Amino acid sequence: MPFGRILTAMVTPFNEAQEVDYQEAKRLAEYLITHGSDGIVVCGTTGESPTVTETEKIELFKVVKETVGSKGTVIGGIGTNSTKSSISLARRAAAIGLDGLMAVVPYYNKPSQEGMYQHFKAIAEAAPLPLMLYNVPGRTSANLLPATVKRLSEIPNIVALKEAAGSLDQVSELKRMLPANFAVYSGDDSMTLPMLALGCSGIVSVAAHVIGDEMKAMVDAWFAGDIAQATQWHLDLFPVFKGIFITANPVPIKALLNMSGLNVGGVRLPLVEATKEEIKFLQDLMENVKRIDPSNEDILPEFELRAATGRPMDPMV
Repeated sequence: MPFGRILTAMVTPFNEAQEVDYQEAKRLAEYLITHGSDGIVVCGTTGESPTVTETEKIELFKVVKETVGSKGTVIGGIGTNSTKSSISLARRAAAIGLDGLMAVVPYYNKPSQEGMYQHFKAIAEAAPLPLMLYNVPGRTSANLLPATVKRLSEIPNIVALKEAAGSLDQVSELKRMLPANFAVYSGDDSMTLPMLALGCSGIVSVAAHVIGDEMKAMVDAWFAGDIAQATQWHLDLFPVFKGIFITANPVPIKALLNMSGLNVGGVRLPLVEATKEEIKFLQDLMENVKRIDPSNEDILPEFELRAATGRPMDPMV
């Protein structure tokens, strides 16, 4: 797998003035890499890419890569619904020395399959870094079909797909058609284990912000051949996989991170903060999650205590 097994689609921290908080971005990146993540996707949907400027994105790419260094991979989200704009951002990102790029299917303008092929081909040819495609029809209104992914896989630096169409039939078709060395990642936390069972490579996760060690335990158990243990982890974590999408992503996950002592701030309009009812739901959700330390030895109640009491704790401990 080109980027690792667990990649976290990192939120973009903001300060009270709604400016990007680069120091907190460094702190969060360090936290994620030490809690289960093999890599970080910067400025994807969870990073509020539609409302983060190109200048802000480039600075985020720089500071996160400087922080992570060789401890994990850093993938820059450069996709827009304009091929020209995506190429411009891809070229600037490539100059920073990231480990890869991610480009989403163009949204709103609903390109044909040929249009999507030409869009991704142009980005790949303009920037030499390994490129991950991102298919999420629920947000883009266009579905990147397996036959088109197959064509794109023939371009040398298009090496992976983040698949979030929500269809295991489509995943099966992808794995049937694609070469063995082309990585398919789940784009939905709850689909991680089912997609691993179909031969996929890992997950681009939202939930790993708060249950990264547990997700690593699940994925490691699967690859170690302990299917029963991996299944139990999936079932234990399933309420979180679904519950963190009680409202528009990344509103819930940012609320949970703020409860945990990682001060990632609010969201930019047109997103709005979680309601009191949603906050209560998230608190109750996390109180029932089994926690482990990185050595998988003990159940830790730390997050539940922080969520229930609002008492900040050092997330680096």
